[in-house]
Formats: sequence, structure tokens, C-alpha cells
Amino acid sequence: MALTDTEIRRSRPGDKAYKLFDGGGLHLLVTPAGGRLWRWKYRFEGTERQLALGSYPELTLADARERHVLARKMLAAGVDPMAERKAEKTAVLQRRILGAPTRNRMEASPACTNPASTAVRSVSVCW
Repeated sequence: MALTDTEIRRSRPGDKAYKLFDGGGLHLLVTPAGGRLWRWKYRFEGTERQLALGSYPELTLADARERHVLARKMLAAGVDPMAERKAEKTAVLQRRILGAPTRNRMEASPACTNPASTAVRSVSVCW
């Protein structure tokens, strides 16, 4: 039987974490601290993996099911959904690092060309 929104709302934290199953490996993990986390348990190349999809109520049951379907399609195409997500995150971080403005005022200021100022770059701003 599929999970319903009413069952999710009625779930209460216990002494230990427990799972509410929806089907196809999709489940809601209810933590002792009260968190409700969407997870998908799957196998890729013989290895069991678990993909975090989001937290309830920010991610509704319908949205979790949509993400689950997309991840299953990736898996059916022979792509590991977790590896794909990690690759996307590293690409975003690389874009941020390469495109980020300089944080050091000394390097950004053309007025700081005095060789003596290089010794005190970490201590003070260009004078």
C-alpha cells in the first residue's frame, strides 16, 4: 500500500529512527529529533546505495515521488544518480571558485603596488 500524506503528518518521533515505506525503495526516515527525510534505497553495480531526496514538508510526497521517478530513469539508463548529483555539485563549486571576485582587498586594489606592503598584506589594508 502506498504512503499517504495523512500518515506522514501523523508520524511522530520515537526512541529510534524508523522508516515509512512508499514503494520502489522510496521511504521517509523519521528521526528521533523529529526530522522527516526522504530517502531512496537502490543498487548500482551490485552495491547498495541510498540517495537523499529532501526533507518533509519542504519536499512534499508528490515531489518526492517525481524525484524518485527521475532517479529511477537515470538508473535504468545506466547512470548512477548519486554520482551524477556529486558531479553537478562539483561543477557548480568550480564555477563559483573560478568566477568569484577576489576577497583580498590588497589584490583587488591597484594602488597597492608598494613592495613593502606585501609583507603586511595579512595584517592591514593598503595605506
